[in-house]
Amino acid sequence: MSRFVAGDRGLLLGVLLVLLTPCVDYVIVFTGLAGGPRARLLAAAPLLMATQMLLLPVYLYLFAGSDVLAVIDIAPFLEAFLVLIAVPLAAAALVQAAARLHRAGRAVEDVMAAAMVPLMMATLAVVIGSQIAAVGAEAVALLRVVPLYAAFVVIAVLIGRLASRIARLDVPATRAIMFSVATRNSLVVLPLALALPAALHIAPLAVVTQTLVKLIAMVVLVRVVPVIAREPDSSQLVAPSPA
Repeated sequence: MSRFVAGDRGLLLGVLLVLLTPCVDYVIVFTGLAGGPRARLLAAAPLLMATQMLLLPVYLYLFAGSDVLAVIDIAPFLEAFLVLIAVPLAAAALVQAAARLHRAGRAVEDVMAAAMVPLMMATLAVVIGSQIAAVGAEAVALLRVVPLYAAFVVIAVLIGRLASRIARLDVPATRAIMFSVATRNSLVVLPLALALPAALHIAPLAVVTQTLVKLIAMVVLVRVVPVIAREPDSSQLVAPSPA
């Protein structure tokens, strides 16, 4: 799918950054709304986050090539990763460790878990507000990636459903897999995109555009996924009474 924008380095890197990284934030909320196991997905989030950050440079090299990566200044890229991703992730790990040992740690964990939705809404408002004018200025160029993002959601949902069948997952886990495959890590990779050189200024705008498409798609999937991955009819599970 990235080949449709391969002629534009900025769009290519923006599309690759966001489509190669599975979501670890909004996916938890939307999975819960669709009847999926929020707690199980939350438990897997640190492993998913660490793995994708290790694999992302490899993926970018394979998909974009060394000529595209040669224009990236690694210093601000690493700074954005450490300050905006690694440090918060380490802080979350410390809070979870404290929660296992002290009542105060459990209180902080409970408060932050309850505040997850409003905090993410506030984060989204800040991100969209800071970039929406630039997105509007590049609307014509960014329209090229909207069909790609929409098609990705459809394909990803089908792949998630197929993967769950192969792994023989239960219905709640199936819903979680479908959301995890379809949603992308736009808010986490946005700082990395913003750290790219000015010549690639459209890359973070491509990431923000995916966020807008994703949110619309997630609202739809909250209704669609429970239909695709349905609980078995309880009336069919009742054994017939003996004659």
